[in-house]
Amino acid sequence: MKFASRIEKVPPYLFVEISRKIAAKREQGIDVISFGIGDPDIPTPDNVIEKLRETALDGPNHRYPETDGLPEFRQAVADWYQRRFGISVHPDKETLPLIGAKEGIGHAALCFIEPGDIALVPDPGYPVYSVGTWFTGGECHWMPLLGENGWMPDLDAIPDEVADRARVIWLNYPNNPTGAIAEAGYFEKVVEFAKEHDIAVMHDASYSEVAFDGYRPVSFLETPGAIDVGVEFHSLSKSYNMTGWRLGMAVGNEDIISALMVIKSNLDSGVPNAIQYMGMEAMELSQEAIDERNAIYERRRDRVVQTLQEIGLDAIPPKASLYVWTRIPEGFTSAEFTALLLDEADIVVTPGNGYGEYGEGYIRLSLTISDEDMEKGLAKLSEWRIPSKG
Repeated sequence: MKFASRIEKVPPYLFVEISRKIAAKREQGIDVISFGIGDPDIPTPDNVIEKLRETALDGPNHRYPETDGLPEFRQAVADWYQRRFGISVHPDKETLPLIGAKEGIGHAALCFIEPGDIALVPDPGYPVYSVGTWFTGGECHWMPLLGENGWMPDLDAIPDEVADRARVIWLNYPNNPTGAIAEAGYFEKVVEFAKEHDIAVMHDASYSEVAFDGYRPVSFLETPGAIDVGVEFHSLSKSYNMTGWRLGMAVGNEDIISALMVIKSNLDSGVPNAIQYMGMEAMELSQEAIDERNAIYERRRDRVVQTLQEIGLDAIPPKASLYVWTRIPEGFTSAEFTALLLDEADIVVTPGNGYGEYGEGYIRLSLTISDEDMEKGLAKLSEWRIPSKG
């Protein structure tokens, strides 16, 4: 049989390969500590689980949900945006539930990209931005994220002929994998750029509620004119420890939301109603509860950064996200260094080149492992010595 070329173009999903390596080690009876995948280990809040128990018994919730979601959920999203960012959005026209942000991000390309069209994609970046583009027959123009630019795309470096052909630009702040943050001034430049070249802005804000040192991430939609050109993708996975429940939302430009609704209504049947009720409960959690959760991640961040610095790596504590992004010593590739950590220290980290060409020379460590496992892993790391290369 012959498969579509789009399947051959896409590399194996990064975390699948990491999981295989972990399994192979553990089959040998080795205690492997994984800092690889950003899947919160902290349980979903009890009151959110209780809401699921309650609503799962309601007969109407056993039937097909609507793609555009419960009106109450859309209103809860609009209310959350008002409380969190001071932004007013229309619950019925400018919000849309997602089966996790990943689903919406993947489907968004179908709204804009036709064969030969260009998407402006950050490198390093979340792989789904590029995969969604390829699945629609589009092309990626890579925007390098460099430390000297604060891990922000240099919009001035994008050739005009490329920008004029581009249909969308993907951004993600707080950033995965670098942990970088964006301020409102940068988003103002993005809005100006998007209007000049008639480009839709897709901002992945999945990590907006994971921040440290008193920092509060901004929303792209806070920027004047932003709602004219773009949407923002949110995930309750990272905000409220709900990765397994698959719930997120797209918020922003009415026309983009409408187009995404057309795609989704023909390809999925929406988020189960009981899960939406969980989301409504979660979005009512106090800022104090989120701060308590973030304090756990902040303490872990500090321990990871301290240990990395002690073994000679130049780790800088991020102000947000669930990851520590650090440069590796000269002479090693990301894959080589990752393999050394697994082979010699039984520690799994994510190689930076798994997020793109410009991720080469870095590794990413996740903060989403239990305190017990983290201390075991950091103890292994402390005892490990970086081999000389040469």
